[in-house]
Amino acid sequence: MTVEATTERVLRLLALLQRRPSWTAAELAAELGVTDRSVRRDVERLRALGYPVHATAGVGGGYRLGAGTRLPPLLLDDEEATATAVSLRMASGGTVAGAGEAALRALAKLDQVMPPRLRAEVRAVHGATDTLVGPGVEIDPELLVTLARACRDAVRVRFRYAGRDGAERERAVEPVRMVATGRRWYLMAWDVDRDGWRTFRLDRMREAAATTWRFRPREHPDPVAYVQRSVAEAPYRHLARVRLRAPADRVRELVPPQVGRVEDDRDGWCVLVLGGFDLDWLAVHVTRLGFEAEVLEPPELRETAALLARRLAALAGTG
Repeated sequence: MTVEATTERVLRLLALLQRRPSWTAAELAAELGVTDRSVRRDVERLRALGYPVHATAGVGGGYRLGAGTRLPPLLLDDEEATATAVSLRMASGGTVAGAGEAALRALAKLDQVMPPRLRAEVRAVHGATDTLVGPGVEIDPELLVTLARACRDAVRVRFRYAGRDGAERERAVEPVRMVATGRRWYLMAWDVDRDGWRTFRLDRMREAAATTWRFRPREHPDPVAYVQRSVAEAPYRHLARVRLRAPADRVRELVPPQVGRVEDDRDGWCVLVLGGFDLDWLAVHVTRLGFEAEVLEPPELRETAALLARRLAALAGTG
């Protein structure tokens, strides 16, 4: 057998090992059309190239591809390569500091080796797509790694945090989960000093460091729902609840999660909960949705809506 044929077979073996968690030697031999002995030799060739192929003896044993000390080359099929390239193009405009540049470097490497037909498909998708992004704050990737490890290992984290008044204070927390919403990152954690659940913006953190203090994970609210509630409601002077004659899913399409929370109701109605510093803004925002609405609370929003209606009628010359 030629060197080219052997190399092709080894690459096919690698693709099979990446496809599912475990294979028996007999299954691999059948897929490749070779003997079990050839499979063992090809496994050794992969190991020599740095691929950590683990073997388990006995009934039910087999081969599986494990995690190594370095990242070896990956084999991607057509769909995986296209999806990866499109994702890298999207990531090049992300909010993690340095991630955009790293995504472009990875995309350049992938674009160089992709077959022309796949390269054309990726560029067609990119050329036909625009990304609408709002202003965001870049996050230090080291901070993401520190917090992610602390969440995984259940260890406390200390950091300096800038409040809404701009003053920085030392905080000690037991982190649970990071949540990305819109163009910001948040951490849901148990605040040790304040003895309660809190949400922290990552762009307001400084000097974050994991401690050696391990904690027993507590029962906690759903992180996504908790962060949404904190972001959409807690910071504002006014909190409004408005019934809308519209399906909840339709309203969720129009109201981003960082702006408001949508609750299912009955008979084709839903409840929108949103906060704001100004009642006029709340009234206009609800009106612009275009659905029949009923203010549940606060009563001051009804008065504001009535005054706004009179102003609009006068502006239209119908008052």
